[in-house]
Amino acid sequence: MSTREKLGKSQRWVIKIGSALLTNDGRGLDFAAIGAWVEQMVGLKQAGRELVLVSSGAVAEGMCRLGWKKRPHALHELQAAAAVGQMGLVQAYESRFLQHGLHAAQVLLTHDDLADRNRYLNARSTLRTLLKLNVVPVVNENDTVATEEIKFGDNDTLAALVANLVEADLLVILTDQKGVYDCDPRQNPEAKLLHEVAADDPELERVAGGGGVLGRGGMITKVRAARRAARSGASTLIVSGREPEILRRVSEGERVGTLLTPQQEPIAARKQWLASHMTARGSLRLDAGAVNVLRQSGRSLLPVGVTAVEGEFNRGELVICKAPDGTEVARGLVNYSTDEALRIIGQPSDRIESILGYVDEPELIHRDNLVVV
Repeated sequence: MSTREKLGKSQRWVIKIGSALLTNDGRGLDFAAIGAWVEQMVGLKQAGRELVLVSSGAVAEGMCRLGWKKRPHALHELQAAAAVGQMGLVQAYESRFLQHGLHAAQVLLTHDDLADRNRYLNARSTLRTLLKLNVVPVVNENDTVATEEIKFGDNDTLAALVANLVEADLLVILTDQKGVYDCDPRQNPEAKLLHEVAADDPELERVAGGGGVLGRGGMITKVRAARRAARSGASTLIVSGREPEILRRVSEGERVGTLLTPQQEPIAARKQWLASHMTARGSLRLDAGAVNVLRQSGRSLLPVGVTAVEGEFNRGELVICKAPDGTEVARGLVNYSTDEALRIIGQPSDRIESILGYVDEPELIHRDNLVVV
């Protein structure tokens, strides 16, 4: 089975749709195109895929509704346009998913939501819960409250961060071009489409072009997004959203667009990401049974298997898991603070709520945020 066939059958996708596609190059939301993409996504869902949709178009739709022909530069005007356009964007997706018996959910994020470890875990937990409920999360940057310092800058970057957040197998970026070319196809008719490239290939920066009028990104942001997505082991496919049945064809492994592949397996990439992302704030001492479960079964760390807590940490920070003799077994992002952990260690998960008065997660560290060393 080819790489594309494997990716086409992979379980968790993040799909990003750009402004030019969604608004028919600025003429307002293209409801026919949205309906076609939704229908394809429904087909993917029925085939067992988990989907997170990252959608541009709020500012562009707001501009259309307000009668603005040129994208404003003032932040408050962009925020106003986003607030107006977000209404139409969400309505368009919700109504079309409902026609197929599926619910969509609006998720608005800022950079702070993913930089802050506590909010990172909250966002991740929400998205995971929506996927379990068979709901399609529709993610966009929270333009209405974002400031220049915390803006993602483009939804390509946001899509890559979401791919990291949910440990996606594949990031599909639907754009108005067929993929990445070896030179600008608008200036050189002899330009050749690059079918498969390593995500960290330095030549990609050279061949990527600038941004368009409607969106903040361009091919360069898509290339950089692929590099970000690769950090957690996700492949990225940059492909034309105007191609008929494009998502179905991707799922069947057809050789379309440009595939940007990570150079590490997902587990190795995830381990590197956790190791480089932060400094350990504390440690958890495990009993022999918990050590065996982590090493042999690859399961989450439950409070019942922890015998001691060391250091001062908050929810979302990195801690080291140690065997009874003090050797490092694993490391991961903890779901509870030091004080909370001290109260629930040695207890079954079904007692967390009665002890703390609430429950965030049944695990101290979820297996997706845990790397065995």
